[in-house]
Amino acid sequence: MGHGLRGARIGTTLTFILAGIFSGTVAVRMPALTEKLELSEGQLGMALLALGIGSLASMQTARPLMRRLGSRGILAVAGPSCAGALALVGAAPSYPLLLVATSVFGITFGLLDVAMNAQGAAVEAGYGRPLLSGMHAGWCFGAIVSGVLGFAAIRLGLTFTPHLVAVGLAGVPAALALLPAFLADPPAPDEDAGSRRGLPRVVYLLGVVVFAAFTVEGMVADWNGLYLRDILDAPEWLAALGYPLFVTGMLVGRLAGDRLRARYGARAHLTASGVATVAAFTVVVSAPAAGVVMPVLLLAGLGIAPVIPFALSLAGGADPAQSGPAIAQTATIGYAGLLLGPVIIGFLADATSLRVAMAFGLVLGVVIAVTSRFLPGDRPGSAVPSLAREESAAQR
Repeated sequence: MGHGLRGARIGTTLTFILAGIFSGTVAVRMPALTEKLELSEGQLGMALLALGIGSLASMQTARPLMRRLGSRGILAVAGPSCAGALALVGAAPSYPLLLVATSVFGITFGLLDVAMNAQGAAVEAGYGRPLLSGMHAGWCFGAIVSGVLGFAAIRLGLTFTPHLVAVGLAGVPAALALLPAFLADPPAPDEDAGSRRGLPRVVYLLGVVVFAAFTVEGMVADWNGLYLRDILDAPEWLAALGYPLFVTGMLVGRLAGDRLRARYGARAHLTASGVATVAAFTVVVSAPAAGVVMPVLLLAGLGIAPVIPFALSLAGGADPAQSGPAIAQTATIGYAGLLLGPVIIGFLADATSLRVAMAFGLVLGVVIAVTSRFLPGDRPGSAVPSLAREESAAQR
């Protein structure tokens, strides 16, 4: 195994960790942000919407950028820029400038997300075995680290601005230091031929799977605390543990995901993840007390953990000549779930109740399980497949 490939694997995993720290730092200090600028819930929602729209817009532009610059070229700009944008969010002195800063952070984070997944898919192809789930575990680890750092910052009396500025400024040289590790991208296909061919249809099916998984993650991140506190009467400290338990389950699931995929195949695992999501949310919406829900959140994270890395890996293999654009398209569809998911739950909760709204997780689990059955399968124990070949064979 070449040192270049091994170094790229380490560098890409560390990039996922950085991305988890960046996004987690914003999330963990959200209450401090509302205090700093005296934001209403509506104003905070608009700031988060600006972040989400920025991410979606940049992911859509990432498709042609991947053809032109490749993942390494985008990472050279997106990593340091995302760190700098985090510092801008922390330093924003007013609400209008906060909207600008969160938009910039969303744009740079969207490009970073697509490029690091494309680089991970290239590393995975070089090894010839599943690796992307383990890299996504790095994001979970980074999110946990951001929680620990946030707790320490709060205990030390560090306010929102110096905390985010410090993390952002530290992230710039960290991102720059990782650039030499990344693999060069393969030569881009002929632009006219690529534009005529388009992306394989399986890419859009995978986008549906990622959309459902991201919506589940957004539901738990944004609504589980309120559900535990307001519906199940959990104390504030217990409700605050719900999301960390979920992320811990995701970390464990993603660390084991590559080995499980190599043994059982991606399609079987995606189906099992959908079934597990249905089972977990069945318990969540029927539980009489928070004590019942807490361990189930851990199991829910364990179940949903491999869906996004597996789906993005399969998208990257759908057409090796268009790996980056395929990942960009799948991620764009998927990230709409993070943007729309909390809105859907809020609408359902207003129309019915939060308990009924959380049952939407059952629907999402069914979507994952059913859609995965229409995906080309990779054989257990085989190398990372080329879905383009399998899809072509299926059409003959």
